Amino acid sequence: MSNKCIILVDGSNFYFKLRDLGLKNLLEFDFQSFSKFLADNSVIVSSTYYIGKVRNTNESLKTKQMFDNQQRLLSHLQNNNYKYSLGYLLKSGGKYHEKGVDVNLAVDILVTTYEKIAQTIYLVSSDTDLLPAIRKAQEKGVKVNYVGFSHKPSVALVAECRESKLLSGAELRQFLNQDKNKSRK
Repeated sequence: MSNKCIILVDGSNFYFKLRDLGLKNLLEFDFQSFSKFLADNSVIVSSTYYIGKVRNTNESLKTKQMFDNQQRLLSHLQNNNYKYSLGYLLKSGGKYHEKGVDVNLAVDILVTTYEKIAQTIYLVSSDTDLLPAIRKAQEKGVKVNYVGFSHKPSVALVAECRESKLLSGAELRQFLNQDKNKSRK
């Protein structure tokens, strides 16, 4: 029996870590190839991207642009065989803050564990709020692999997870469609 896995991507965390590396256009990111890279020889049961939902409240041009950009991203994710899980955005002090995303991630870790959906979870997040769910999953025999970034790893997740994969900018660039197109010329 082959190993089944799921891939869980904390969208905001992922975006900001990529942005730190100068890789900020998610619409050019090949999520499907990225999942296959992470899963290696495992069967991917599902891949999910977690993000706060932008509401089109017509408050401002910026809100409309954020909404439109998110709709393009969600379409791109679907085209890459990704599901998405939406929390929400709360505007406070002139800034937007994600709410509910970590809870959705933690619930999916536990659902995967208790419903025996997969033997391995690839967690692309550096959020230590997920540690209780990770510990429970591993206590129940599910292998949680932390996928982080070499320039800003989570020491706590490296210590707690069964395995860690810290990705470099060079490794991540291979999943940018623009770079693939340049190399074909």
